[in-house]
Amino acid sequence: MASKLLLIAVFVLDLIAFGLAVAAEQRRSTAKIVQDSEINYNYCVYDSDIATGYGVGAFLFLMASQALVMVATRCFCCGKALKPTGSRAWAVILFIVCWLFFLIAEICLLAGSVRNAYHTKYRTIFSELPPSCETLRKGVFGAGAAFIFLTAIVNKFYCISYSNARGNSFQPYGGGGEAGVGMGTYR
Repeated sequence: MASKLLLIAVFVLDLIAFGLAVAAEQRRSTAKIVQDSEINYNYCVYDSDIATGYGVGAFLFLMASQALVMVATRCFCCGKALKPTGSRAWAVILFIVCWLFFLIAEICLLAGSVRNAYHTKYRTIFSELPPSCETLRKGVFGAGAAFIFLTAIVNKFYCISYSNARGNSFQPYGGGGEAGVGMGTYR
């Protein structure tokens, strides 16, 4: 069975990342159009930019969680060979799915953070059309949070499958004994 300490540590990191992503979705920047005091031009005023920090924090916590899992499982490709069983097959499938969900979550969080931090600097003079106060679309951080949740679940199953397959590690040449030829006395 996978190390309970590893599973708890990964769970805590994933939980923090999920919480930060949800908080980032709730605190996305909003903008409003304001006229200057002399009514010569309009410009955009953005509120708090805290969602960018939350998004970057979620990005880093999820990355730490994934790194911890990959170090613990030796990124599936290093170490002793695994016995060809159902656990190894599930570990391979879950390894691929885990990385896919992880990459999607990281892309959502990074793109959301960058886009949320972007503020238009344009202003209009007199009677021109109002400036476009661009903001992040609703749901980008939410999608990141959803994929953080999926990554967390798949990571746990991957760790358990890898641990089960590693417990039944493959011993070439017929077993755990010596691989050489026995040199006993000849009678």
